[in-house]
Amino acid sequence: MRYGVIMAGGSGSRLWPLSRGDRPKQLLPVVGGKSLLRVSYERLASFLPDERIFVCTGEQHRAAILEDLPELTDERLLGEPMGRDTSNAVGFSAAVLHKLDPDASFAVVTADHVIEPIPDFAAALTAGFDVVDQIHDTLVTFGIVPTHGHTGLGYVHRGAPIDGFTDDGKKAFRVQAFKEKPDKPTADRYVESGRYYWNSGMFVWRADTILAQLEQNLPDAHAGLMKIKDAWGTDQQNDVLNATYPQLQKISIDFGVMESAAAAGKVSVVEMPVQWLDVGSWPALAETLEIDDHDNAVEADNLVILDCDGNIIMSKDPDHVVGLVGVSDMVIVHTKDCTMVCPKADAQRVKELQKMVADEYGDRFR
Repeated sequence: MRYGVIMAGGSGSRLWPLSRGDRPKQLLPVVGGKSLLRVSYERLASFLPDERIFVCTGEQHRAAILEDLPELTDERLLGEPMGRDTSNAVGFSAAVLHKLDPDASFAVVTADHVIEPIPDFAAALTAGFDVVDQIHDTLVTFGIVPTHGHTGLGYVHRGAPIDGFTDDGKKAFRVQAFKEKPDKPTADRYVESGRYYWNSGMFVWRADTILAQLEQNLPDAHAGLMKIKDAWGTDQQNDVLNATYPQLQKISIDFGVMESAAAAGKVSVVEMPVQWLDVGSWPALAETLEIDDHDNAVEADNLVILDCDGNIIMSKDPDHVVGLVGVSDMVIVHTKDCTMVCPKADAQRVKELQKMVADEYGDRFR
């Protein structure tokens, strides 16, 4: 049977101070008044029934997520005791689903993407499931057709087409290799070649297949995940999860599994022809905001600006006015207890700033 799992465990530190430890970016109402998580859930619900949609997140966010997603039952929220990166989040989900359904295949999507149009997204994921039904031992990833040479994204180098998936708009290929974030000349060369996709970070695979790959590539993690699987649904479930999960090696699915699996010819890519935005930084989030006549991306309760161009301005304090004069190409974010200002060109460094704030003040402003 087909399932969907939303990965919702990120901290969103590049969106500090709006994103916080107790209210990470996936819960922020930044897409037409809806949270990124809510939008992600609705995308999956367009072609999967509610009872087959799961969310994997930090256990500390359980109450907030169940409030945001009343359709989600408690047992379909897989709470990580501690973040251990995507290899373990995927493995945890696979272990639970395999125990519930030994024939399970599932899509892995994230809670920080804005994707349109939804029917094209659903068609691509359905094609991914179809590939897995045909080739049980393959791992399917999804490639976004690049519009420019982006240096902040990884790339997928496609190889030979897969038989039966070149018609009706469905395009599936073997993967030759994954490429790390390139420099600008390399990124431009990738795009010009027409043989590379942006790496979407979304996948489809059988639960038993990804567990077998984890056993091969990360045997210690696999052993721990099997302990969790054996205890799942028993009185020992939470005790085993809390004792075992924090001990698992922290490693991403890309480094832990996908790169070696691609080298072994075990990865396929399905083209996803959508408008895709990874909301991982302030410039990315700005694409979801209103733009004024001076190219300022704005969401603020009280704002007065004079001769300001190309800024990102956000204020979430109704009792505070933000006033700007002659400011250009900056990020200005104000909340009730924090104010952050930086050049747009340095927006990726907000993660460094957030860490410095945590080092200086602990969890108070984190």
